[in-house]
Amino acid sequence: MVACGLSAPGLAQEGVRLTKDDLQKRANGVLALMSFSIVPDITTSSLNIGSGGGSTSGSSDFFMTQLGGGDTISDSVPIYLEGVIAASRYDPTFVATQGLESRRIPTKWNSISATGGIGWDFKLTDELKLRPIFNFALGNVTSDLRAASWYVGQQTGRDIDFLDRGSLNAYGLGGSVMLDYEHYRPGYEVDVELRYSDMRLQSFDSSAAVRGQATAQSVNLWTRYRAPTGAILLERPLRYVLELTHSEFLGDQRGILGFDRLTSVGVGLELDSSAHDIFITRTRLVGRYVFGNNVSGFSVGLAVSF
Repeated sequence: MVACGLSAPGLAQEGVRLTKDDLQKRANGVLALMSFSIVPDITTSSLNIGSGGGSTSGSSDFFMTQLGGGDTISDSVPIYLEGVIAASRYDPTFVATQGLESRRIPTKWNSISATGGIGWDFKLTDELKLRPIFNFALGNVTSDLRAASWYVGQQTGRDIDFLDRGSLNAYGLGGSVMLDYEHYRPGYEVDVELRYSDMRLQSFDSSAAVRGQATAQSVNLWTRYRAPTGAILLERPLRYVLELTHSEFLGDQRGILGFDRLTSVGVGLELDSSAHDIFITRTRLVGRYVFGNNVSGFSVGLAVSF
């Protein structure tokens, strides 16, 4: 992965050192990976990428899952609130040296993050809203070595400190601006959202070996069409759902996982339970095909409305 694409420092004379590795670039890369977690985006809500390339050797699998939602309180109180929690795992393999000896060191980086947002709906027309949003995020990355402890030994130095039970904490501040179009008719419903997001991540209170920063910028277009299938369930029409989403990644996200953009095409069903006195009013199950330059895959998403 480019997240670990690094320039080559001189080899250490004592202790264990990483080859062709730069601490600052690695820390920035960790945060750049986290940036995919902190911005709400259907195309990256579930990512599982194997056999990644880059400056690390061997496996560099990446997995991420995201859960979030958002809504406006009411027409009379047009405050928009959103929240996202996400977890990811990245498994890079580094090459370490001790004198003339070298050995591959597989590691496991686990991250968890939470993002909040508060905005205001400015009504442009009956169906179109402009929504600026202030966003904030907190995240943590922990690292564990899976190599033989005898090789690392007691003289680990700064290079290995972060890989061996190290921790990187980060906060993010930024904002988004969204155009929200809602065209609802008795026979069908159309939703379109165009969103630009810009957040800056900065590490704090982390292992001495790593300090980092990253910029999460993206443009996302999301569209959904819903219409009755003709079947009736729970006293309401069962709807079919069609989705199209496209994301362009900018800033430090661009190219870090091997792609600059992702497109998602989805189809599914929506069950309307609003006729009954239950908390959930709608439940959607959507299968999606996601593709971009150098990547493609499938996912299944479950969503509920309240």
